[in-house]
Amino acid sequence: MSDVIALAKELIRRPSVTPLDEGCQTLMAERLARIGFVIEPMVFEDTTNLWARRGSEGPLFCFAGHTDVVPAGPLDKWHTPPFEPTIKDGVLYGRGAADMKGSLASMVVAVERFVAEHPDHTGSIAFLITSDEEGPFINGTTRVIDTLEARNEKIRWCIVGEPSSTAVVGDVVKNGRRGSITGDLLVRGVQGHVAYPHLADNPIHKAAPALAELAATEWDEGNAYFPPTSFQIANISAGTGASNVIPGELQVQFNFRFSTELTDMDIRERVEALLDKHRLDYQLSWTLSGQPFLTDTGALLDAAVAAIEAVNGQQPALLTTGGTSDGRFIAPTGAEVIELGPVNATIHKVNECVKEDDLDLLADMYQGVLERLLA
Repeated sequence: MSDVIALAKELIRRPSVTPLDEGCQTLMAERLARIGFVIEPMVFEDTTNLWARRGSEGPLFCFAGHTDVVPAGPLDKWHTPPFEPTIKDGVLYGRGAADMKGSLASMVVAVERFVAEHPDHTGSIAFLITSDEEGPFINGTTRVIDTLEARNEKIRWCIVGEPSSTAVVGDVVKNGRRGSITGDLLVRGVQGHVAYPHLADNPIHKAAPALAELAATEWDEGNAYFPPTSFQIANISAGTGASNVIPGELQVQFNFRFSTELTDMDIRERVEALLDKHRLDYQLSWTLSGQPFLTDTGALLDAAVAAIEAVNGQQPALLTTGGTSDGRFIAPTGAEVIELGPVNATIHKVNECVKEDDLDLLADMYQGVLERLLA
């Protein structure tokens, strides 16, 4: 069994469902301390974070990731217990195998090997690890970044270990992500009896044309790296449950995944102008989950593409698809940020798994990036 797989199994054994860490970061910190990392735990409210750094000079390269996992779901649907790592036919099963304890193991072992070969490497290497990525993301990476920014500790390059690959490890690098903003809309009407509509004011009828226009609007055309901005209604509710009552309120929750062609303020202004045009009596609140970011050029991207090609003989596709990641908190500091991790086909599913060989190859890719940037 390789060092990568052994460490991945140790991490998977710890049932670190958000926001719990269950000792994962301590395990990583002990290994990093042995090769010269200064360990700095950062605990904010219910969230355990780790900042570990080797070296004091720039440029600063950072591996970022999370030890928390989503709940296992129905245990009877798992072939093997989710927190008892099991290898069958060269595949490692367990919650977090792909998202993202396998990546963490590959990162740690890659750095151990790199430091053994280059004890006097240039620059610095860091780990930014949180136990609050799958949850509300309030006290995790964003709080660590705030701390680093306050003391002017700047990350130059960052690899987030999210499972970016589609069919073969390294076939996709996420070199950016769309922004995400959610609107919670309350449309007011007047409740009444359905037999006397002239004495009521149906908020569903009032809002329907506005919602239809929102859904039909072309917000932008996207660009070379991003698809067009999308609008989707996620939840909608009204009524008392009775068939003879016109509701007094309509609640609608919608989300935008937006490209670098728009800002969140553009979206807010355009939505509110449209609602005003339809003369709705409404209340609207916004939750910004992250701004779009893009690393389209730079030393990190060049190093990653070259390292992947050296390991598996193919250049990765550069994509910005998918959900959000903690890269959205790191990129605004000016860092070059990419995501590189294992195949994502089973993440958040029962029987989550990853090929053993893929984690070993991933460690080689991570080490190859370090060789090209800091050796």
